[in-house]
Amino acid sequence: MEVMSSTNIAKKLFILSGQSNMAGRGGVEHKRWDGVVPPECATDSQNIYRLDANLRWEVAQETLHHDIDTKKACGVGPGMPFANAVKERVGVIGLVPCAIGGTAIKEWARGEHLYEDMVKRAKAAVSGGDGSEFAALLWYQGESDTTSQDQVDAYKHKMEELIHNVRADLNLPNLPVVQVALASGIEKKYVDEIRAIQLGMDLPNVVCVDAEGLKLKEDNMHLTTEAQVQLGHSLAQAFLTNFLTEKADI
Repeated sequence: MEVMSSTNIAKKLFILSGQSNMAGRGGVEHKRWDGVVPPECATDSQNIYRLDANLRWEVAQETLHHDIDTKKACGVGPGMPFANAVKERVGVIGLVPCAIGGTAIKEWARGEHLYEDMVKRAKAAVSGGDGSEFAALLWYQGESDTTSQDQVDAYKHKMEELIHNVRADLNLPNLPVVQVALASGIEKKYVDEIRAIQLGMDLPNVVCVDAEGLKLKEDNMHLTTEAQVQLGHSLAQAFLTNFLTEKADI
């Protein structure tokens, strides 16, 4: 699989995956994005790139998921503020957007379209022979798994299986994973149960960032633009603190 690239620079790669709050709905009203790009989400043509839907590298800019999560209007997500916050210490960054809104954890099982497409895109990102390598998977998902106790009961196993499968299929047994604990959900009574699973996950090289308390839009589901910037910074701090060390074996 060949990736046509506008740059042959070695990049540190970050997979952005999950559902709508990772894809980004900041600034989206009445199915349209307002076009407001905070300074924390600014384009950096020298240091931040994005793998588009056709597996081509391009300069990253908002919105990161516009050609990936195509059934909904995409807005600001956490990817660009994250990349801008870590680039001075990480170097040149390649973002691999894979998030799709409204998706449950069962849809990210090995063999399912979403999972297989994510792995395909990830493998394409390192196929260009430029020395690029993965730094982490950033994962924000679970709102769609807050509708029943059966979903809650299955969530821990399915999430752990997802992490195991991604690491196995990319041949990266120690791939860092930074996941987000929910700020919202479809059925409020199950949100706390999913959050407890996310916050309590005990796997090597897996850490959790808590989105609780970040400002939600009027739909009480999606983070505002400001909240997405805050989340991006929290993800950056978690990655830099836990994984950007001499002992981190990615």
